[in-house]
Amino acid sequence: MPELPEVEQMVRALRRVLVRRRVVASEILLPKLVPLGSQAAFNRKLRGARIIGVRRRGKFILIDLDKAKMLSHRRATGIRRGSGIVLIVHLRMTGKFRYLSAEEPLPRHAHAIFYLDNDRRLVFCDQRQFGVIKLVAYSRVAGTKGIRELAPEPFSDEFSFEYLKQTLARSQRSLKTLLLDQTRVLGLGNIYASEALFRSAINPFKIAATLSSQRIERLHQAIREVLSDALSDGSALRVNLEHRDGFSYGEAFEDFWQVYDREGEPCMKCGAKIRRMTHGGRSTYWCPKCQKR
Repeated sequence: MPELPEVEQMVRALRRVLVRRRVVASEILLPKLVPLGSQAAFNRKLRGARIIGVRRRGKFILIDLDKAKMLSHRRATGIRRGSGIVLIVHLRMTGKFRYLSAEEPLPRHAHAIFYLDNDRRLVFCDQRQFGVIKLVAYSRVAGTKGIRELAPEPFSDEFSFEYLKQTLARSQRSLKTLLLDQTRVLGLGNIYASEALFRSAINPFKIAATLSSQRIERLHQAIREVLSDALSDGSALRVNLEHRDGFSYGEAFEDFWQVYDREGEPCMKCGAKIRRMTHGGRSTYWCPKCQKR
């Protein structure tokens, strides 16, 4: 499943090819993706809309569109207020986008097609069919189910040391379990939670409320550092909208992981063997020496 850094890379890739394009038409090939009774309305709302931005909230991809007609050639960037709509997409486990020419055949598991004004198509594919697509008014995005419950963005001012301290103090869950809860700490999936805990030398099974201020400060810094490093050059996946899988593996992504998926290998810091245990239904990796309770 793509984690936040991979979703951010997808957003950046989509932004490069979509902004200023218009949606000529759309087509839903998987009926459950958009309820059958609302497909006509969905397509009608998108038809002719201009894409004015692509952004992210948590792992949700938000494609901002505007239906307003240009007021004049001179005011080519003018937009009438109240006309904004947002295409909300969540990739879930296997969702991906492809950016295709008119001549290229549709890939397998193509469930939605967005025809653009440059004779190309943006295609949403999803083998497991868990992905989500919604179309909502711009003013309603923050209150949309799944988005309204999210914790602050990890690089925002709201995600402060004090916020993390108060969040941990209220929880009797294990630290690793809490870090995976996107309504408490946003941005960490299974990989980056393990990596952040290793960088901060904190045991993943420690009860969240028992962490000292010193350890919380280390954890807060490690969360931001591991996500920042993943975004810059260490992410597990690279986004390629013209690649048949939508993603391609970076050459050195395995070297980026210091603890994840390294069971039995020597710790990069102390040489002890990395351990793995299934915890909360997920594999947790840690160094028994560097991350003592």
